[in-house]
Amino acid sequence: MDIPQGELADVVKRLNRIQGQLGGIVKMIEDGRDCAAVVTQLAAASKALNKASFAVVGTGMRYCSVNSTPEEREVDLVQMEKLLLSLA
Repeated sequence: MDIPQGELADVVKRLNRIQGQLGGIVKMIEDGRDCAAVVTQLAAASKALNKASFAVVGTGMRYCSVNSTPEEREVDLVQMEKLLLSLA
């Protein structure tokens, strides 16, 4: 299923923040920062990435439930379920 780009604008903003956060983590490592501080930031980035992933799947589920024929919807929801489970 193709989701219109505008439907994922918030996800793109979130991913851009994560990208900046990852740059900061790389700098922390290069600067020899404390291991606990680096791991804390890695955990935060990981959690943010998970939220972005779930947002994409959730948006896809909402979009296909409204904008698909019943036959397409069934296939799309099965695909979305598989994607959701792949995040577990």
